[in-house]
Order: sequence, then C-alpha cells, then structure tokens
Amino acid sequence: MREQVLQRLSPLKNPQTGKTFVEEGRWKDVRVADDGKVTVLYSRDGISPQEKRLLEKTMAEFLSSLVDEDKLVLMSVSEDSSDVMKAAGTPSPAPAASPAQLKTGHAAPQPKKTVPGVGKIIAIGSGKGGVGKSTFTANLAVALAARGKKVGVIDADIYGPSMPMLMGRRGDKPMANSDKKIVPLEAHGIRFMSFGLFVEENDPVIWRGPMLGGVLNQFLFDTDWAGTDYLLIDLPPGTGDVQLSMVQNAHVDGAIIISTPQDVALLDATKGLEMFRKLNLPIVGLIENMSSFVCTKCGEEHFLFGHGGVEQASTRLQIPFLGRVPLELELRLSSDEGRPYMANPAYAGRPVAKAFTDVASNVEAHFTGGPIVAPAAEKSGLFSKLFGR
Repeated sequence: MREQVLQRLSPLKNPQTGKTFVEEGRWKDVRVADDGKVTVLYSRDGISPQEKRLLEKTMAEFLSSLVDEDKLVLMSVSEDSSDVMKAAGTPSPAPAASPAQLKTGHAAPQPKKTVPGVGKIIAIGSGKGGVGKSTFTANLAVALAARGKKVGVIDADIYGPSMPMLMGRRGDKPMANSDKKIVPLEAHGIRFMSFGLFVEENDPVIWRGPMLGGVLNQFLFDTDWAGTDYLLIDLPPGTGDVQLSMVQNAHVDGAIIISTPQDVALLDATKGLEMFRKLNLPIVGLIENMSSFVCTKCGEEHFLFGHGGVEQASTRLQIPFLGRVPLELELRLSSDEGRPYMANPAYAGRPVAKAFTDVASNVEAHFTGGPIVAPAAEKSGLFSKLFGR
C-alpha cells in the first residue's frame, strides 16, 4: 500500500521549480495504519500557504481511488518557515466543508496578534497536573455561557487532551469551512478545539516543542472563533513550550491559576504564577479546587488536601481570590459521562454549582471593573452542604 501511495503521488510537482517532489526529496514518510488510515508527511519549505492548499487538493485527487477521503491525513513539516508566508499562486475554489488537517512543522516566531472574532482570551494553568484544571475549565465555560456569553475552549494539552471526553464528543472530527478555517466542535453550548479530535485516543504523541507551538497557533489563528466573547485555553501542566508559545504569539488578556490547598500544589502553582508575571500576563485570580468533600453518609466535611491554603496564598501574593470549588461525586460522574456538571440543571443550587456561578461572575468582574464576590463561608449540616440550603 505504501508503494502504491508513493507511485500515485510521484507526478506531483513543486510549482516554484517545476521539479517533482520525488526529485526534490520532499516525501518524508507514508504510514498505513491497520484501520486503513493513510498519513502522508512531506516537506513544505519554500511553499506558500496558497500553494500548499492547492497541492494538498491535488494529492487528495491523486489518491481518491486508492484511499477514502476520511482515511487520508496530509501533514507537512518545514525546517525554515520564514518563506512560507509568500503570496504565490491562487488556490482553486474550496468545497464548503472538508476534513480539517493540522500542520506539524515548526512555528515561526511572530509578533503578538489578536485572535479574530474573540473578545477576551483567558489562559487557565496550574503549574502541575492532577488539580482538576480541565474539569474546571469545561464547567467555567458552561457557567459563563449561562450568563449569556459566547464561549470557546482550546484544549492545549497536546500530550493528554481530555476535552473531547468531558464534552461528550469522543471520536468526532472537526471539518474545515470554505476559507480553510477549522470549524470548532460544539457541545452544551460551548465551542471547543482539542488535539484529541485529530488523533486516536490510544495513540501516543511524541513531539518536540516547536511542533506543539505550530498546532496551538492553528487552534488560535486558523480556527473560526468568530463571535466568541471568552476563549478559555486549558493549558498543560508545567511552565514549558506550550505556555511560552501561547504568550509569545497571541494577545492573552489574563490568566487564572488553579491549585488544590496542599503545600506541594501551591508550590507549583506559584511557579506558574511567576512565569505569567515575568511574561507580563495579567493575573485574573486564584482558584482553590477540591477544597473539601462532604460525606453523604455522615454529613461531615473533610478537607482532604488541607484547608484555606490558596486563599492565604492569594493574600500573600496580592492576587484576587476567585473562589473555592468543593468535591462532589456528581462532578466526577458527569465528567465521565461527557456532560459538564454545570450543564445539568438538576444540580442548580448545590455548593459546586454556586461556586462555579460565583467564579464566572468574578471573571466577568475582572474585565468589567465590577466587584469580586467573596466566597461564602462553609455551612454546617448535611443538607445545607449538599444542596446549598
């Protein structure tokens, strides 16, 4: 099959030189999966975006009788991206919808720019994993949407994308519109993009930093976010390449730092906070996640990870404290079921729902100059703690 693919593609020529891709050594790899999916990797050095679109349309036509369209993935790399922005060639008319594809080449440094159609971009980071950041992001998005806002989410954790599962869209693939913009998937009133929509769930991602930055740039600038009031970016753990690429390339309006109350989580969260400060990114505030758990049998409130550490840190660091989100069994169950907790009206009035509602209000207040809602003191009693009464 691999040899057949290369044979079909052998006539393809570089419009700049008139030489075939074979003569120029541009074919880097052809992989054929057990399920029939064919991935073609080629070098795009010296090829403009317009020429790239036309060439990939021609590749798809050459392979149309050999590979199903939904099984074909065309990927490109470039060692020097400085010349790919030349305006050369005119793309042929594009179909109204086609499978979206990712460019995995190195991302060239660019001046910071705004994302078309987006009001505010908010980065959500933690400095470490395991603090519930993705679940928090999904539910904050729904809480903001309940306040009448148009909300988008970018799942920027390339190595461990979880948003397709949280949003109940596992296995679904995004399409591209007539302008070759990726169209985000929608679920529960939220539009979202995730690398998990482009790879199989069990496929490992073994990429270096520059390639990650290239994908994030596509999620930001090559995706149709028109009409979005808030674009939330769910960052991976740590202070690495993805965070730096985002802050260096896009105009981000603020960052939310999430931590659980224990000291080790706060230590890493503080590192994330200092990274954003050094990059001159405004801090919206701190969140204490998994603040407590109320036993449904005995009614006792348990502070599994300590108590009040994040609020104390916010005072020490002079950062707004946006709220505390307790643990609840339904929060975990709803995540596993692909329906964010805040998308279920049956949970309205419970402490978790109240917490997300208050956090959404505080996020808006940050950008509008309104007052920050102080987190309510924990109430005693089984029913009051479970149902907010």
